[in-house]
Amino acid sequence: MTITDTRTLILASSSPRRQELIGALGLPYAIRVSDVDETTAPGLTPAQIVEELSARKAGAVYERCKEEGPADGIVIGSDTIVVLDGQVLGKPQDEEDAFRMLSSLQGRRHQVYSGVACFDLVTGERLTEHRVTEVYMNPLTEAQIRRYIASGEPMDKAGSYAIQGLGATMIDRIEGDYFNVVGLPLSLLSKLLERLGVAVI
Repeated sequence: MTITDTRTLILASSSPRRQELIGALGLPYAIRVSDVDETTAPGLTPAQIVEELSARKAGAVYERCKEEGPADGIVIGSDTIVVLDGQVLGKPQDEEDAFRMLSSLQGRRHQVYSGVACFDLVTGERLTEHRVTEVYMNPLTEAQIRRYIASGEPMDKAGSYAIQGLGATMIDRIEGDYFNVVGLPLSLLSKLLERLGVAVI
């Protein structure tokens, strides 16, 4: 397989965090928002959820690109969830929901799962995998949680916190890939891209 660094990466995401990370790779990239339904069937494991949603996002943009005519590039979809005691914590519905989530996470260990799907527009090859990071959160007072919620940062984040923002002050330590918690595991992504013939480094 010929290894290249000139093919365009097409990120199927509106997330500013993922867009910033994809830009850090130094490769040509474009943004195409997937706008897919993110509900999943009950009974799926966290790994199955993030892999299915990552593939669904990538697949929607892949089909759109194909409909527009001959296309080159690799479509990338990603999804991230927070899991505590086997329960998936999504984005908070309101401030009280964020308070409930953060209260349950404080002083505890939880897992962050991120899936990555790479669909090659030329060959049709599709790769989907995931990574898991263990996150240990500091004990927090109710006042600390309320102040963090008042910052507005938790409101569009899985698990109601952002490790790359003010939420970093609440994290004691992690075991695994930091970028997995941000929302796009760059180490995994680079390995998948290399399997498709794209060299990150």
